[in-house]
Amino acid sequence: MPETVELSGLITFTLAIVVFFVGAGLNQICPPLRRWNIPEAVTGGILAALTTLGCYSLLDLEVRFNLAARDMLLLYFFTGIGLNARISDLIRGGKPLMILLVVTVVYLALQNMVALGTASALGLPDGMAPLLGSISLVGGHGTTIAWAPIISQRFGLPGALEIGIASATTGLVLASLLGGPVAGLLINRYKLKNDAQQAPVMGLPENERQGIMGQVTYNKFMSAILVLNIVILIGYSLDEMIEEFGVNLPRFVVCLLVAIALTNTVPRILPRLSWPARTTELALISELSLNIFLPMSLMSMKLWALNGLGLSILIILGIQTLVAVVYILFVVFPAMGKDYQAAVLASGFTGISLGATPTAIANMTAVTRRHGAAPMAFIILPLVSAFFIDLVNAIAITLMVN
Repeated sequence: MPETVELSGLITFTLAIVVFFVGAGLNQICPPLRRWNIPEAVTGGILAALTTLGCYSLLDLEVRFNLAARDMLLLYFFTGIGLNARISDLIRGGKPLMILLVVTVVYLALQNMVALGTASALGLPDGMAPLLGSISLVGGHGTTIAWAPIISQRFGLPGALEIGIASATTGLVLASLLGGPVAGLLINRYKLKNDAQQAPVMGLPENERQGIMGQVTYNKFMSAILVLNIVILIGYSLDEMIEEFGVNLPRFVVCLLVAIALTNTVPRILPRLSWPARTTELALISELSLNIFLPMSLMSMKLWALNGLGLSILIILGIQTLVAVVYILFVVFPAMGKDYQAAVLASGFTGISLGATPTAIANMTAVTRRHGAAPMAFIILPLVSAFFIDLVNAIAITLMVN
């Protein structure tokens, strides 16, 4: 057994910031990383994960991180998205939202069919296919941890959790690396431009990040934090009430919905109240939260779990990746309108199909920071990936397991 080193929450939080700056520095000195729209947090996070892998493999030392702060950062991030959601945008986004939901559900079914077909063709044991489909890829680590014991018992499959976690980790890395290049390919191929001048939701432009444009005021910044905390507190209370009725939703989804409700009512009731929606201050807080959350998630990945993947499993994950990219280029992008917003959503869909919602948002953030705002994409994608698709995936997984 390797020796274990446990890092405190403060050290983990601080290291995540350092990891972000390392990624930012690498992106500056490596033009391809900027050209491919790879988020700084992803660059640094994967490098940190490789470092912990080196410690495990060469020094027989496992580094464990205290990730308690990560959950709060996730709440800040999604609550900020909800505060930027206007009813008028949601009405306009009704059709795109339904289209994105449909293509996502179709893809989920396709992903599971690929897993079933390839696992059968390669002669893998029963129970392996669900772990290499939507459980680990669309569902991510959380869904994998929930379903692995059930699959292990149902099919008598040893190591189900390890297989699922390794698959989810591989998918997360691939999603982080492919989202930006996919969007860049579409933007360059179709010469797409974002002509609309809109306030940032996420992805502050480079000149604003350097302080050249936009003045972040102290009072507005503090006001934005106060509103975020109030909304999150209401979300906590509502989440507890919902649980009493036997309904379990991710807490960040509840906070997102509360934020949408309040941002479309409070400013109308109290027009003189300073509300942070669509402000540089709120965009800054949201981006800060994501850029610390994502390194914490990536640097805590146990890449040594991938050593247990056999050739057959790697083949299946390779086919899943190829199918995802082809589906995004030839189904998702045309279905969403073949415009700039569709290209941004294509980068986010990479996160849905192979990784996780925060990865999807990070991909879109990197694209919009370079090419311009796309607020509609940041509203409809979280609603699909963090709410609707979890319900559909639960049904799909149950059918596969049975």
